[in-house]
Amino acid sequence: MTDDKDVLRDVWFGRIPTCFTLYQDEITEREAEPYYLLLPRISYLTLVTDKVKKHFQKVMRQEEVSEIWFEYEGTPLKWHYPIGLLFDLHASNTALPWSITVHFKNFPEKDLLHCHSKDVIEAHFMACIKEADALKHKSQVINEMQKKDHKQLWMGLQNDKFEQFWAINRKLMEYSPEESGFRYIPFRIYQATTERPFIQKLFRPIASGGQLHTLGDLLKDVCPSAVAPEDGEQKTQVMIHGIEPMLETPVQWLSEHMSYPDNFLHISIIPRPTD
Repeated sequence: MTDDKDVLRDVWFGRIPTCFTLYQDEITEREAEPYYLLLPRISYLTLVTDKVKKHFQKVMRQEEVSEIWFEYEGTPLKWHYPIGLLFDLHASNTALPWSITVHFKNFPEKDLLHCHSKDVIEAHFMACIKEADALKHKSQVINEMQKKDHKQLWMGLQNDKFEQFWAINRKLMEYSPEESGFRYIPFRIYQATTERPFIQKLFRPIASGGQLHTLGDLLKDVCPSAVAPEDGEQKTQVMIHGIEPMLETPVQWLSEHMSYPDNFLHISIIPRPTD
């Protein structure tokens, strides 16, 4: 893995200022003040919202409290998507702080998975890492790790410990010199304008001629509508971690440096602002 540690650090410590407000129809004993939090982009909502839950439960009647869930402008927010992806997909061109609505009732069964404990998040997170390593290394790296290494990845994410996480994760980002890259790139492409969950397919980082495939190559192959026609205007933005990477960027470099902790590149395709 090329050593661009500053990039890894910048990605890890990305934060989104967020204002949580209780839904107007929730029954409270006194007025619920908004709650402000800096959300880590790389984490999951249900992993970092204990303080939000406590804040609003103080003003609720206990019989009115059931499973907490979050919504932005009418869209329920999927807890199993990383926070940065949720923001890029739904709110990246809005003013900060990000305004999230908190609910304790009427859980949207059709839209969201239940998350009754942090064990559920850990299981989802580890399943993603294992899937990513199956694509990159035929599962050889993750299978050679001990259970304590798997736990260290999870605890590093849960406790926001960069060094603890990367001490193990760097092994998942390595490849032998003769390979010159991963077997396939773990990526998922999300489109703000479609109901389809995401696009995912096999894509090699190196072309048959030996040249590095770029982000532009990936998009042309998998989601051509995201790339502007040569004579046309770009109608969409391609976002990873809140930035628009250059389409000439090699996908191997992006996979090593811009993946989320689950080892996937989560790429958002959103309409370009018209103003």
